[in-house]
Amino acid sequence: MKTIHLGQSISLVVPCYNEEVGIRKLLGLPLKPLIDEIVVVDNNSQDGTHQIALSLGAKVVHEKVQGYGRAYKAGFKRASGDVIVTLDGDMTYPVQETPRLVKILVDENLDFISCKRFPLVNGRSMKAHSRIGNLLLTLATNALFPVRIIDSQSGMWVFRREIMNKVMLASDDMAFSEEIKIEAFIHPEIRAKECWIKYEERLGNTKLLPLKHGMLNLLYLFKIRLKLRNPADFLKLDGS
Repeated sequence: MKTIHLGQSISLVVPCYNEEVGIRKLLGLPLKPLIDEIVVVDNNSQDGTHQIALSLGAKVVHEKVQGYGRAYKAGFKRASGDVIVTLDGDMTYPVQETPRLVKILVDENLDFISCKRFPLVNGRSMKAHSRIGNLLLTLATNALFPVRIIDSQSGMWVFRREIMNKVMLASDDMAFSEEIKIEAFIHPEIRAKECWIKYEERLGNTKLLPLKHGMLNLLYLFKIRLKLRNPADFLKLDGS
């Protein structure tokens, strides 16, 4: 894949469902030196998310079909940057880390970075049941696929836009987060790595239903695994 220079364009893609509190804070930050394009995907918000995002200079994409993955797919289609950065609209992920992460992407000639949140610095940023759920899903991911990752559910990624032509992402729901990592880490032509970031407490109300989404994500892992008859075929071409 072509080398990305720090001078190339960066798109930030943010899926939102009723995130007016967080999106106002996020887009109120001095992002212009860090980000060239901000794409906010309004996934049927009933609050002022759309109006606030527009007023603060974001490109707003409407996705009527509800779902985390569906929102990201719509946002990726509209993002024009050479590098895409993703995060939630609730201020949990550090957008200010974008230059550091893009520099790692360039310096280490990577294609995809997943930002791991563990170990947590702020213990209040994630409920105990969410930590347990994350651990179980990550253990399942590592057991079912030829990957070794620490945080399978992180929502902050930094990647070259061109890898979208190499991955096959089917999930329209929360499982999209684990699916994109599995695709990136097992693909023989994609160089992927995890990098630590500081995770903070969310602004606004959570939309996550821990038990429901956790079970659906776990079932989706088995669904993906059944499609890969021989995961060894997807191992990195590193002689292993």
